[in-house]
Amino acid sequence: MKKAIAALVALTAVSTAAAPAMAQSWQSINQRQANLDRRIDQGVRNGSLTRPEAVRLRAEFRQIQFLENRYRRTGGGLSQWERRDLDRRFDQLSARIRFERRDRQDRRGY
Repeated sequence: MKKAIAALVALTAVSTAAAPAMAQSWQSINQRQANLDRRIDQGVRNGSLTRPEAVRLRAEFRQIQFLENRYRRTGGGLSQWERRDLDRRFDQLSARIRFERRDRQDRRGY
C-alpha cells in the first residue's frame, strides 16, 4: 500500500513538472515571443539581468523577429521547416535568458 501511494505521488510530481514543458511546445509563435519579451522585462525590473545582458538578449530577439517576418514574406506563410527553425531559435534564446537571469550577475554588482 505504501509503495502504491509513493508511486502515485511520484507520478503526480513527474506529470506536474512535465506539464509546463509540454504546454510550451504547443504555444503559438506570437505567444512564445510575448513570453520571451516578458521574461527579459522581468529580468531587467528585478535586477537579475544587467543592462548589457538585456541589450544582447533584445538584439537576438529582434533578429528572430526579423527572420520570422522574412519567412512570412517569402512564402505567404510559414512552412514546416521555417516553423521548426524559429522554434529552435526561440528555444536557444529561452535557454540564454534562463542562464543570464541565474548567473548571479545583477545590475548592482557586475
